[in-house]
Amino acid sequence: MVSFKELIEDSQETFASDPEERLTISGVSWESYEKLLAKLEDNSHYRITYLDEILEIVSPSQKHETVKSRIGFLLEFYFCKKKINHFSMGSTTVRNRLKQAGVEPDECYCFDDDEKEIPDLAIEVTITSGSIKKLETYSRLGVKEVWFWKKNKFSLYYLRDLKQFALNFGYEEIQSSELIPELNIAFLFECVTIPNQVDAWEQFEKGI
Repeated sequence: MVSFKELIEDSQETFASDPEERLTISGVSWESYEKLLAKLEDNSHYRITYLDEILEIVSPSQKHETVKSRIGFLLEFYFCKKKINHFSMGSTTVRNRLKQAGVEPDECYCFDDDEKEIPDLAIEVTITSGSIKKLETYSRLGVKEVWFWKKNKFSLYYLRDLKQFALNFGYEEIQSSELIPELNIAFLFECVTIPNQVDAWEQFEKGI
């Protein structure tokens, strides 16, 4: 078991033996979380999530990064093709000390003309399951829409009312994006799963 102290002191070697590793540590203060973020500031390989003193670190696998990159590539093309004003925030750390929540999405975006501290859309590629409730984390941070890619399918959630949708921390599961209503999610999925990126792009361009 890797201690938090060992993680801080030797963050480059912790996950070297496994292409995708998930480490969860409890009892981590906000100050220690921010110290780790500073330590890994120049290393974009890890994804770090924090919720109520529970810290989760993921070292993504090649499959994870391939799916993440393909989704981002096709979405960026779609936004430009449809002239949708947006800011790509990549895996920017989104956090709020008062809410005791922080997350690094695989991809995230702001829409319209303003770059915001909190993205409108966050996308998570999930290859292995973790212990932190990601929807709760995003709900506390106020992210409007969250997409999960898990078990080779998309699941979409839109933030509504905490009381009405308590089981999903205020999110309603939806079939199509409310932020990008004209985007065919089933078709996007089809193109993401095409092995060759050029073929995926050509197919996507024809279909939109």
